[in-house]
Amino acid sequence: MFKKLLLIALLFTGLVACKSKGAFNYSQSIVAKEKSLEPEIRATEKNVEKYLTAAQYDSVAIAGEKMEKLVQQKIDEINALSVPKAKETENFKAATIRYFNFIKSMYAGYKNLGKAATEEDRQQVIADLQKLVSEKQAIVDEMQKAQKKFADANGFKVQ
Repeated sequence: MFKKLLLIALLFTGLVACKSKGAFNYSQSIVAKEKSLEPEIRATEKNVEKYLTAAQYDSVAIAGEKMEKLVQQKIDEINALSVPKAKETENFKAATIRYFNFIKSMYAGYKNLGKAATEEDRQQVIADLQKLVSEKQAIVDEMQKAQKKFADANGFKVQ
């Protein structure tokens, strides 16, 4: 009898560990996609600053459009990921997609800034970008909170 209970307990532990590992791997995949953007983001920000200083608006538009496409590729990759059957997965995925769409909208703003026909249009785009930037921390916090809740619900720690 004891051996049967031990076997059942081990099987249950194994099932829970598999779910936890799947959830952990999903979370790590999302983090890897975000981190893979970092070098491009740094380079683009540096270049856009340089282009704006030189009033090279066409270059700003090109840089923004390039990043917008790159971020969309990451969104497509996230949507293509196998979603684990784990608690809080849908909430975490939705928060992640909102976060990546936020990043994409920043670069769409750069593209719009570069394509603005007049100084007045540029000022409006800059105002829109400033509003977006003011929302950044709330979007980041929302994603981190969803990731932590996902991790807690599935028995692993966010690294």
